[in-house]
Amino acid sequence: MSDSRPSVSAARRRTAIDALRRGTVPESGLDLLATGLERFEPALDAELDAVAAGASVFKAVRGEYGSGKTFFTRWLGERARQRNFAVSEIQISETETPLHRLETVYRRLTERLATSSFPPSALRPVADAWFYALEEDALAAGVDEEGLAEEVGRLLTARLAEVSRQAPSFAAALRGYRSALARGDEATAAAVLAWLGGQPHVAAGARRAAGVRGDLDHFGAFGFLQGLLTVLRDSGHRGLFVVLDEVETLQRVRSDARDKALNALRQLIDEVHSGRFPGLYLVITGTPAFYDGPQGVQRLAPLAQRLATDFTTDPRFDNPRAVQLRLPGFTQDSLVRVGMTIRDLYAQGAESPDRVKNRADDAYVADLARAVGGVLGGKAGVAPRLFLKKLVGDVLDRIDQFEDFDPRRHYKLTVGTGELTEVERNVVAAVSADDIDLEV
Repeated sequence: MSDSRPSVSAARRRTAIDALRRGTVPESGLDLLATGLERFEPALDAELDAVAAGASVFKAVRGEYGSGKTFFTRWLGERARQRNFAVSEIQISETETPLHRLETVYRRLTERLATSSFPPSALRPVADAWFYALEEDALAAGVDEEGLAEEVGRLLTARLAEVSRQAPSFAAALRGYRSALARGDEATAAAVLAWLGGQPHVAAGARRAAGVRGDLDHFGAFGFLQGLLTVLRDSGHRGLFVVLDEVETLQRVRSDARDKALNALRQLIDEVHSGRFPGLYLVITGTPAFYDGPQGVQRLAPLAQRLATDFTTDPRFDNPRAVQLRLPGFTQDSLVRVGMTIRDLYAQGAESPDRVKNRADDAYVADLARAVGGVLGGKAGVAPRLFLKKLVGDVLDRIDQFEDFDPRRHYKLTVGTGELTEVERNVVAAVSADDIDLEV
């Protein structure tokens, strides 16, 4: 039961533990919690390095509910951020972010855009850093202060020449943003930048000042994404890591909207593979039913062909370089391992680390994992969120704070329906009420 993990900062540890206590996936510090992902690291790191050098990658992640798809993509996103990528995580939703309207996907991308230095939305600091870089390049070329604005405008045109062939309004909006700042017109600058981020209903006066019209549409989103990648690269970022999460929700939308969304996904994949988006690492997540079932990818043969991956072999031999990755999900053993990892991480910052490790020893962690799995019908793959929430908030916190608390004597696992997700509630509904309270 010895803790061989290196010591970590109190802030990183607290961020991870606090999220688990709330029953959510941490936004950062995922490397502290990762177990069983080592086999993916070499291939995925090589892909991230290739994207940093100007390539583009599309990846599809498949896993059942509770298999850790969100954890996996945030873990991979953290590895991207360590390479100075910007990152953005987008929830696909029929009402808020329909995939068949890529302008809404782009809008959410800019709203959720984050860098190692700035939380969402980092669009404005990224744009400001880009103009600063243009100024530095102009000054390094020997331009004096009087000619600086003109030279920056020339560099803007040159850097966005390729983008302007597809989306001339992207460069126009950036010029309008800079001009508004130079005039001290903050309101117009903010409005123009909002328009550049795909926001609808921007004031007509601001659009006129920037020389742009209308709102971003589905086809213009491709050009704007191309422009954003250029701005990110020139402002010092090595790439953009984007996650389209919960794509399986497409199965529940109207058939016409579903077919449009699947075709939009096919278009997006083709554009990534064509090399139009250098510096983009794009990930989608979905359930096996989405990839293999009649209401998902299989409805569109060209999309099914692009995502086809052989999963007939032993999962040990899955190819991490393939377009589609299969997450194996949690077993009872892997659930216990992650529990012990969390217990050891918690102990590093505990007031009474020895008491935490002694009273929540390996045997107790295994018993608690088994009990939570029992509540969820023995489905360990659905149990991680609830198990870790109970472990941290109900057990470890009490051991650390109360000297005489012994979880084997003083704690009885109870699970209220209000603390369950929809998937967890559906599983519990299949289990008899007598199994809800378990001694551990």
